[in-house]
Amino acid sequence: MPELPEVEVVRAGLQRHVTGARIVAVEVLHPRPLRRDPRGSDGFVAALVGRRIEAVRRRGKYFWLALDADAPELPGDALLGHLGMSGQMLLHHPGAPDERHLRVRFTLATADGPLEMRFVDQRMFGGLLVSEGGAELPTEITHIGRDPLDPDFDEADFVRRVRRRASAIKRQLLDQSLVSGVGNIYADEALWRASVHGERPGDRLTAAQVREIVGHARDVMTDALAQGGTSFDALYVNVNGESGYFDRSLHAYGREGEACERCGTPIRRVAFMNRSSYFCPTCQRPPRRSPAGTTRRAGAR
Repeated sequence: MPELPEVEVVRAGLQRHVTGARIVAVEVLHPRPLRRDPRGSDGFVAALVGRRIEAVRRRGKYFWLALDADAPELPGDALLGHLGMSGQMLLHHPGAPDERHLRVRFTLATADGPLEMRFVDQRMFGGLLVSEGGAELPTEITHIGRDPLDPDFDEADFVRRVRRRASAIKRQLLDQSLVSGVGNIYADEALWRASVHGERPGDRLTAAQVREIVGHARDVMTDALAQGGTSFDALYVNVNGESGYFDRSLHAYGREGEACERCGTPIRRVAFMNRSSYFCPTCQRPPRRSPAGTTRRAGAR
């Protein structure tokens, strides 16, 4: 699934190419991506045609195109999107061959001429909807927490909340209401860098350890951004159809059986929430089970 760096790469590409463009036509080739929009396909099209794209924004793994308002005193609407497992937002000049899994086509009028923005989704877990008045922040995602790259991310509050919970640190990193944008790949990489096992309960971590983990999450996602994100197959690409190559820099994720770069122990893979977790069993020792009826606090010996 595309995570924060991959979605940010898409957002930045759209920001460069479609800001200021006007939507002159919308063609819905399959209704499933619009399943969360109560307007249906016809209402979706009607809400977008003629609108000007003012900016492209993101929170966590969601991105949206902020649209112009009907009147200066009203907030603008937004075209809100999530890429799901295999979604792509691609830009093409009109006449380019259609992708096999093209779901929605937007025809744009830009200063440089006509342009097509295409939502392509093989597995169709992604989606689009028009958020009324959502240009600054769509109401549909107000429950999503800020991400570690957001200048307004409250790290001190994040540390406090993690340490109040007994749930495993990896589950907390994947809790989008607590911190957004950190997915399976970057959680494993941050935990490897911090030498912390993903099953370590939050209330058994020190404040310094939690700060280190979130710092590594920020660093690993920043590094991934510089390399265009992580691509393991052709499903994740940027707006030009190009794959990222951060997978070549991963230390833990996807490296089952390979030697840990710190200690040489083979990286191990275990099942985790219908996915996989990768860790070094030597550098990231699994937590010891507390005796029944007792509670171990962070820093306890």
